[in-house]
Amino acid sequence: MGVILGAIIGLLITLLICTVRLFLVLRKNVDYKPGQKGAVSVLVVAGSGGHTTEILRLMASLSRSYSPRHYVIADTDKMSEDKIRTLENSQKEKDTTRQFTIQRIPRSREVQQSWSSSVLTTLYSLLYSVPLVFKLKPDLVLCNGPGTCVPLCASALLLGILGVKKVLIIYVESMCRVETLSLSGKLLYHLSDYFFVQWSTLKEKYPKSTYLGRII
Repeated sequence: MGVILGAIIGLLITLLICTVRLFLVLRKNVDYKPGQKGAVSVLVVAGSGGHTTEILRLMASLSRSYSPRHYVIADTDKMSEDKIRTLENSQKEKDTTRQFTIQRIPRSREVQQSWSSSVLTTLYSLLYSVPLVFKLKPDLVLCNGPGTCVPLCASALLLGILGVKKVLIIYVESMCRVETLSLSGKLLYHLSDYFFVQWSTLKEKYPKSTYLGRII
């Protein structure tokens, strides 16, 4: 009985420490400014279809300082890789120093997949996300709504919780979201360092967000 009680107390203490560390990581973004000493390593989460189109528009507008660029796509995504390569190769003609990679992880949630089964697939995706993020150690994660971004952002937070590195999480809600946030947006609203919406109606409902008009 004493062993069980000790284990429970140990678990509670561990959860408390992790919670405090998470709070400190989320509060740290005020002073943290990646790129002060050079280039900014970016992990870009590309979904499929419209999500990929929107995130690539945003990437095309960023300066050469955002390099290397590590694009992460779902293993079932058949089109995003071609779009990414087209963009990066066209930009490389202007700047030969640009670097990018394309990584694949299991998709967190398929379209119309049930909520119960998506929990399992998200956990499965997390198993691949954690070692990938720990290997790349990006300065920031940029995403705009695909389900794949959830385990990747969770992995980025884990880097900070363990004291390895603070990673900024920048979330840009999709243009098609006018009245409500996407599921990914709802999950990451309180966990992201910067949360952008593209409609004033969303800013009214979610005051922590930043509204700058149409971004992508």
